[in-house]
This record gives sequence, C-alpha cells and structure tokens, in this order.
Amino acid sequence: MGLLNVDESKIRYTPLPLGRAAADQYTEKMNREYDWMSRVYDLFMFIFPRWKVWIRSVLPHIVGSEILEVSFGPGYLLTRYATKSYYRVSGIDFNKRMVALAQKKMSKLGAMVELRQGKVEQLPYDDASFDTVINTMAFTGYPDGDRALAEMKRVLRHGGRLLLVDFDYPKNRNRAGYWLVRFAEKVGDIVKDIGAALDRAGFAYEDRAIGGFGSVHLFICTKKDD
Repeated sequence: MGLLNVDESKIRYTPLPLGRAAADQYTEKMNREYDWMSRVYDLFMFIFPRWKVWIRSVLPHIVGSEILEVSFGPGYLLTRYATKSYYRVSGIDFNKRMVALAQKKMSKLGAMVELRQGKVEQLPYDDASFDTVINTMAFTGYPDGDRALAEMKRVLRHGGRLLLVDFDYPKNRNRAGYWLVRFAEKVGDIVKDIGAALDRAGFAYEDRAIGGFGSVHLFICTKKDD
C-alpha cells in the first residue's frame, strides 16, 4: 500500500462506554455539546458546504412514502424533502434545541412534519411503521450502536431501507481519510465498524465512499427477513 496508507494494525475503533450509567453520561455530554452546536450548526454548514453534499447523498435512495429521520439536528435535510406531498415525514432527535430549530424551519416552509424529542435506543413508533429511515452524521454519537440499529430496523417495514451516512475508515486506509476519522474521534465521536454493526443487525447493504478521502460513507441498507 506504500507510504500513503496506514498499516492495518492502526485501524481501531473507539471503546464503548461500559454500562448504562456510562452510556447515559456520554449521551448527556453530547447533548450539552449539541446545545452549543445548535447556535452555530447552520453557520458551520455554510462555511463547510461539503457537509450538505454528504447528507444530501441519501435523497435519491429514499423509497416509499412513510419516512423517519432519526437525529435530524437543525433540520437542514428535512428542508430538502419534507415538503414533497407524496411523503409523510416523522423525525426524532434527542436535543430539544435542535427539535425547536427544525420545527421553526418546517413551519416557515409549511411542511406537515411530526417532530419529537426522544432517544434512538427507544423509538416511540410501532413495528414496521416506515418505508425509509434516514440517519446522517449521527451514528458515531450513539453509545450503543447495536441497540440503535435494532430500533431503526424494528420500525422499518419488510424490504424497507435504512440510509446511513457517517465516518468510518477508508477502505484503502489512505492517511488523509484515516486522520479525518481520528479527528472525529478526538472531538467526541465513538468511531464504529459500521459494516460489522450492520452485519450483526442482519441488514443487506451497499457501502459507498462519498467524501472525506473515503472516510465518509453512505450505507444503503435493506431490511431482510429475520
């Protein structure tokens, strides 16, 4: 692989918080950070427009009419699709400030969207409620990725689609992408082997590198028979 690529032995994932108390503590820490980020998130996306491109990559892959966006943040992606009359859109985010920001944007657009505050590990929706679940740049913020995936799978209909965008190591282990992932970890993300987590959850999926020198991935996942 040469000097431009890191050795495979350096590919490591963040140790998970051990126990419920540690997981809750991590979630509350991230929630406080998102309180602050809610004030500057739109400015960040203006300064760094590639972020918008990455999360918009899910839009061509939405299937069906019942859509759930999990961890929607300030609602930028919702503004790109939630006004379509053929979609019935729901959303959930743990941070109350983000929910309020997104609701304000939806009201301005006149979009009929049901937004809630809640945890991805305990989604307040019935089994098999949605055709598509969307989760962009949020999965590395969950202390229990397996539980989050189990819940997102539970609310999907048979053959439904999970569209997930987040950081993971580039497949060719190039140094630029590797250090972007490590930077994400330094600022608080729990870097996960997303492909392995999707395998454990029983999803069929396609993994596409969409930016960040291969460190930003779009996972197009289909719910299979259990």
